[in-house]
Amino acid sequence: MYHRSTFEVLVAHLPKKQATVLTGMRRVGKTTAIKYLLEKVTHNNKLYLDLERIEYRHLFNQPSYSDIERGLTQLGIDFSKPAVIALDEAQLVQNLPSVVKSLYDTYEVKFLVSGSSSFYLKNHFSESLAGRKKIFELWPLSFIEFLQFRGEYQPQMELERGKSFLRTFYDLYASAYEAYLRFGAFPEVVLAELDQDREDYLSDILNAYIELDIKLLSDFEMTDSLYKLMLLLAVRSGNKVDFSKIGSIIGLHRHKVKDYISLLQYTYFIRLVKPFAKGIDKELTSQPKVYFSDTGILNQLGKGLSSGQVFENAVANQLAQLGELSYFEKSRSIEIDFIFNAQTAYEVKETPTPQNLNSLRYNASAVGLQDHRLIGRYPAAHGFVDFIWGGNIF
Repeated sequence: MYHRSTFEVLVAHLPKKQATVLTGMRRVGKTTAIKYLLEKVTHNNKLYLDLERIEYRHLFNQPSYSDIERGLTQLGIDFSKPAVIALDEAQLVQNLPSVVKSLYDTYEVKFLVSGSSSFYLKNHFSESLAGRKKIFELWPLSFIEFLQFRGEYQPQMELERGKSFLRTFYDLYASAYEAYLRFGAFPEVVLAELDQDREDYLSDILNAYIELDIKLLSDFEMTDSLYKLMLLLAVRSGNKVDFSKIGSIIGLHRHKVKDYISLLQYTYFIRLVKPFAKGIDKELTSQPKVYFSDTGILNQLGKGLSSGQVFENAVANQLAQLGELSYFEKSRSIEIDFIFNAQTAYEVKETPTPQNLNSLRYNASAVGLQDHRLIGRYPAAHGFVDFIWGGNIF
């Protein structure tokens, strides 16, 4: 069993009565996390059900709650004692939240629930289970988890977290970081031994997302226009989203484009980074920037992407797993790639220079930020080390 940093937070929530709801993109390791939690339950009055199996979907789709209870009893649950029920792929049973609510209110049952889409889980579970659940999001692996899965992690690397460039550290982990950028961080992709296998897994994940998440979880059909939008967003990774312009390119109304992009965001396929703004009105009227949740998927869709786009996308994902991201752009003379937790300005350059640092210092000061750091991909010329290497962000 490979350990994820999220496991500690999930285990801490395990003793609480609230349902533990785990969501995220397909194949990021939600089933593994749910089974890990079940192993931590010390009694045997527990049950794991994969709702991809039709007989379990049929059980929860019965109109009578008493029949559902009877069925769970036959599967081994004793409702007279504390119980734990794990339900995997929850998005496949539309009325599941109401069933969970009924059992939650009637018996001492702890639910562990996983599903592939916040588009379903956040909306339905928030309405039906207010105060009865806590939602946790699982993303592709961080770089440190990536190294752990590959067996390349060393405890001393933690000492370099967020520190300035160190050539020794770069030499140790540069090849791994380049693989992280190229193939992304889905667990099964990382564990594959051959590049061709990694490519095949990524194609499989992309097809599963289209066939299952898009077709089953939304009112949209998987049209050519939606697929064209995915391709168009890939080549525009790191750029602002102009709904009208994109709509004119693929022949859709801007409101339809906005709906499609919301779907891609709420199913964890893309990540939108909003502009840094003091007032909510300005933020709502400004265009977000788009990034893909995994650079492996980005590379599958965005053939011919610049290496700088892929690197910036990876940094966006790395930082977003640590806190809140925004960007700033007042004019072409004052731009900041990322503002982290409204406190620190980050600029991303493949090969950073002292001039880049001076520009960032000036731009950060113009926004009222004292904290600022350069992030680089490659060693800089002339011994310049006042930047964070991308592999140090974890």
